[in-house]
Amino acid sequence: MTEVLREFILETSENLAQLDTDLITLEKSPGDRSTLASVFRTLHSIKGTAGFVGLPKLQSIAHSAENLLSRLRSGEMTFNRNIATSLLGVVDAIREVIGTFEREGNEGTADYAKLIAELDYLYETSGKASLGLTPVHQQSPPLSAASITLTPTVNTSSSSPALEPVEDPGLTTSETARSATVADNSIRVDVGILDNLMNLVGELVLARNQIVQYSTACTESGFLGTVQRLNLLTSELQAGVMKTRMQPISTVWSKFPRVVRDLAVSCDKKVRFDMEGQGTELDKTILEAIRDPLTHMVRNAVDHGIEPADIRQKNGKSTEGRLSLQAYHESGKVVVVIQDDGGGIDPARVREKALRSKLLTPLEVASLSDSEAINLIFMPGFSTSEQVTQFSGRGVGMDVVRTNVEKIGGTVDVESQLGVGTSVKMKIPLTLAIIPALSVTCAGERFCIPQVSLLELVRIESEQICHKVENIHGTPVYRLRGNLLPIVYLSEQLKLTSSRNNTTDLLVVVLQADDRKLGLVVDAIHDTEEIVVKPLQKQHKNLTVFAGATIMGDGRVALILDVIGIAGRAGVISGRRGRGMTETVAPTAPMVELETLLVFASTDGGRMAIPLPAVARLEEFPTSKLEQVGPRCMVQYRGEILPLLDVSHELDRLLNPGLSAARMQEREMTQVVVCSEKGVHVGLVVENIVDIVEEDLTTKSKATRPGVLFNAVVQGKVTEFPDIAEILRASKI
Repeated sequence: MTEVLREFILETSENLAQLDTDLITLEKSPGDRSTLASVFRTLHSIKGTAGFVGLPKLQSIAHSAENLLSRLRSGEMTFNRNIATSLLGVVDAIREVIGTFEREGNEGTADYAKLIAELDYLYETSGKASLGLTPVHQQSPPLSAASITLTPTVNTSSSSPALEPVEDPGLTTSETARSATVADNSIRVDVGILDNLMNLVGELVLARNQIVQYSTACTESGFLGTVQRLNLLTSELQAGVMKTRMQPISTVWSKFPRVVRDLAVSCDKKVRFDMEGQGTELDKTILEAIRDPLTHMVRNAVDHGIEPADIRQKNGKSTEGRLSLQAYHESGKVVVVIQDDGGGIDPARVREKALRSKLLTPLEVASLSDSEAINLIFMPGFSTSEQVTQFSGRGVGMDVVRTNVEKIGGTVDVESQLGVGTSVKMKIPLTLAIIPALSVTCAGERFCIPQVSLLELVRIESEQICHKVENIHGTPVYRLRGNLLPIVYLSEQLKLTSSRNNTTDLLVVVLQADDRKLGLVVDAIHDTEEIVVKPLQKQHKNLTVFAGATIMGDGRVALILDVIGIAGRAGVISGRRGRGMTETVAPTAPMVELETLLVFASTDGGRMAIPLPAVARLEEFPTSKLEQVGPRCMVQYRGEILPLLDVSHELDRLLNPGLSAARMQEREMTQVVVCSEKGVHVGLVVENIVDIVEEDLTTKSKATRPGVLFNAVVQGKVTEFPDIAEILRASKI
């Protein structure tokens, strides 16, 4: 029986969450017959199972609710707000009984006679009772003749209600078979088992990384084939186990319709609540971490954001406010947007409250822009509410929301327009267990940077550092495409002795920290790989610059950098997210339009450049992998056959059409620039990649040979710009 009771508790808990959602739906759409049938079947199932396991109190509650629903299904009553409130009370009562039974092994001492009497009264009076009224001691209004004729009296006074199955005309034989199939194909697994399985897969990934790293120095073909197979199987196993931990975000959202409805009734407001993207999946640990922040923001939107009906009407708005939840995937993260059409956040009021609370000085407040003032709501102890209520006003909400979201590597942004509404956007990772990361070295130590925070990599040549890295108020900055990028030296933040010197190029990892960018200077940049995140022990929890640790392929431990923590330590971002150095620089002279170019050396020793948007990837192939097919050299690349063109030779062929096709020179590795022209991919064989630069191409001259668009000065040297489209046309690709 222990297993039967456990199964009953699990199933009933899941059904209660769905009942909340269905009853809110019925309140909005009373004519929804399918939802009504679903609610009836669920309560009937709970009633029957409660009688089987010996829970008479729960059985009586469900039986009275079932009687009321049977009359609704027959069309003799219309679902209204009074009925919705009473049935939601039934859901709360069942939840309370189940919780007591789970904790104490019995149904508890709570008395639900008042609730049952109200359900019976609603049944007898066609649901016309006043909201919140318990009309047991009042005379029931007379029933109409039609009601008396159509509806027989149901005796609910018996202490043992009948347990015979109720025929459900809305449930066909095919639906019964389909439900049974779904149940047969589902299995409940304890979360602890999944966590243990995830840990084992993590260890397997670490072992795989070590074997793959070892195999790079091995030439045994049999061993390399086995390693490749192991790599593939481990990746598939990892993806499969990760999928078992993924749950739809609806498991968290399911309670929000009830939360919004109850809070709107308490605040005497009308709120329409919409949800989109309920099927978006996240790791279970992430879902648990965002449950409370989401709940707080939804409650804030109803309590603070949406105005009462009379105020909305005065402002020319609909009396019914609108609150929406949206979830979708974007750039490897899940974005959750909470948006309302309320009164918005008044920056002036926020500034005034910050002064009165002495959170900022008058000078600091005066220097804030409107967007910065709005972000003050994330400061600890800040609240715009004038009085403390049971819902808000204590100033312990939004700062905790941002802190909890940032702990899991997410970000929170607020946009608000006075009189129009407010939008809160959360960006959160899909999972925290196994993540792709870039490994770097600083002062001889290896560190990992989560790839979700990585924007781009920049190399500044040693002779250009003094010109391109400037100091503004003592802070080093780099001009990156018209914006000032704060430069943060990792060695300084971690108090390490860097091996860099004045003759070393500056390697900058451009990172996104909340809504700011920063350039992190490291000594060396390695490859990206999947790492298994190991949490730090409690003695190191206060080290905000580290998010965890991992074991690299060579068996060494590497610390995972916390980008938000490093940005905060370096002063790039602060508690109130004030203005940073990443703002666009106000030009003192007319801005010159710069173009981003890929500069490379051709195989004949020439210097060429092409616009970076035309470049799909930069690749390096072992020459042994290149295949000569007729006059053309090709390579198997990402599931397709990629034709290779030597730029220098193709330009010579345009001058001398009789020139034979070139064969690739015998070198160990061949560098290739993969370009895309009208959906066609082609690989341009080059001698070596020189740099990616931004240049003003005002100094140009006409081309000196066919296949070249023009010549221009790039980095102080005359550079040819090949016409890729013309070269492809002449090569008949």
